[in-house]
Amino acid sequence: MTTRRRRDAVTRYAEDVGAGRIVASRCVRQACQRHLDDLVHADARGLEWRLETAQQAIAFFPDVLCLPEEVDAADDATDEDNAGRAASPFVLAPWQAFIVGSLMGWYTTRGARRFRTAYIETAKGSGKTPLCAGLLLYLLVTDRERGGQYYVAAVTRDQAHIAFSDIEKMVVASPHLQALTIATRNNLAFPTTASFIRAISAERRGLDGKRVSGAIIDELHEQPTPMVVSKIRKGTKARRNALILEPTNSGFDRASVCWAHHEYSRKVLEGTIDGRDWFAFVAGLDPCDACIAAGKWFPDDDCPACDDWRTEGPHWLKANPNLGVSLPWSYVRGLVHQALHMPSDVADVLRFNFGVWTRGEQRAIEMGRWAACAPLPAEDELVGAEAFGCLDLGETDDLTAWGRLWVLADGRVAVKMRYFLPSAALDRYPHRPYEEWRRSGRLTVTAGEVTDYAIVRARLLQDYQAEGLQAVFYDTKTARETAQLLTAEGVDMVPMQQGFGLHEALRRLLALVMTGQLCHGHDPILTWMASNLVTITGTRGEQRIAKERSLDKIDGIAALVMGIDGALVRRERPAEPQYQMLVFGGST
Repeated sequence: MTTRRRRDAVTRYAEDVGAGRIVASRCVRQACQRHLDDLVHADARGLEWRLETAQQAIAFFPDVLCLPEEVDAADDATDEDNAGRAASPFVLAPWQAFIVGSLMGWYTTRGARRFRTAYIETAKGSGKTPLCAGLLLYLLVTDRERGGQYYVAAVTRDQAHIAFSDIEKMVVASPHLQALTIATRNNLAFPTTASFIRAISAERRGLDGKRVSGAIIDELHEQPTPMVVSKIRKGTKARRNALILEPTNSGFDRASVCWAHHEYSRKVLEGTIDGRDWFAFVAGLDPCDACIAAGKWFPDDDCPACDDWRTEGPHWLKANPNLGVSLPWSYVRGLVHQALHMPSDVADVLRFNFGVWTRGEQRAIEMGRWAACAPLPAEDELVGAEAFGCLDLGETDDLTAWGRLWVLADGRVAVKMRYFLPSAALDRYPHRPYEEWRRSGRLTVTAGEVTDYAIVRARLLQDYQAEGLQAVFYDTKTARETAQLLTAEGVDMVPMQQGFGLHEALRRLLALVMTGQLCHGHDPILTWMASNLVTITGTRGEQRIAKERSLDKIDGIAALVMGIDGALVRRERPAEPQYQMLVFGGST
């Protein structure tokens, strides 16, 4: 086993990162630990590690490819122009070997490649695009898929041609690839399997109707809309081993597809989402443990314990894994020096060179504390405990969250949630794990564009009666008609206003999480929503949920806060006759 691992570049990198012998970001450390855990639990997880296949892919780079900077693929360059150049073999750095080997070495026990998307976020100049270009060439000549279609995709032709030109240069430098392929303008054909690589763009509907075996979507942070990603992803449906490569820098737009994929990657690595077909390698500077606990995703310049971009040190390697290889230390040093004397450059340096998304948000819930919360009590412990309901009714393609809370004598609060979603949302948001949750029975999907509220009402009424709920708290903005119908069925519906009025309930929720007294049973959907939660602080220090700034859906948390407000906060205040009538009289 020792000899086997010594030859395994993927596992060796993962072990070196885990042992601190290689400096790496928190997300990269999680990616490495994920690989090591999968090796141990492969059978139980339906996975297979094919060492020889991984090593074959890694060896392809130095054996067949040359670094694209070494050759000239200009239109007027000839073979004679390049013949005398001493092109350097494309020797992969350890982190690059980890990516290539992981993507090509992991399979499902059904025989298909495990990973279908690879999100690769590192600093500018790390060699992401040449790495992905080499991978696409490897797939072209080794996949043996008849009629394979491989693409470099972008919004514009010029953008798509950047990565495609790296492919052209690699072919020019490789006698082996030249003998196997036929290069014409904007096309590289592999006659053996009638396959090809092409650069395509959104111009003139160039993304439509493709059957995608593999693709590079270069510089994802520059994509103004999800259109390119969506069309390429749809084109992979009929391809068993399709792989989408997404090399990118960090960005600034938290409404972009790149941020959505960054956040999805982070949650996969954290274990919040079981995205087993999603590979993520996210390099960047880290906040300290205290700042992470405070909900910060990126380093705080005012915190001496966080990684400091302004001070040179090994931590720079976290964002720049090729620092000292393809990227000179002096280059980054010069950029930092310039930014320190020219504040207008700071945001770009943070984004492009240190992996910091420059718009600051603060996560409300520290997920380590969330994970440490108490398990759900046994059913007999809930008997006799005060129980309440909470409803956040989704609009159009939103999630609907219906929750029940039990207030236990020892201060714990147990919560059980149900979720509902219209079927149209499954196609509209393919990167959310909705289908996974539907299959597990945690998510009820109703037909159509809008959730079938009749199904929600029927489930709520059944739970209300079976579990002896005292009242149901709901958002007046979305559920007025539903509340009227349920009131007619004998349900005590209590309206709730959103905003800063729920400040105390939000504080109580955070306190329950910090003390481990929130018993959520590690509900994966509620956990996902908790990781998305962002709050806003008002002028007097009061807080509110910021749905408009949160990273993704938080409907279950919004319902839970309403439930805590009604079940705990309001009932602990001095007697309020109007509230007593509101709760137990059913109307104001």
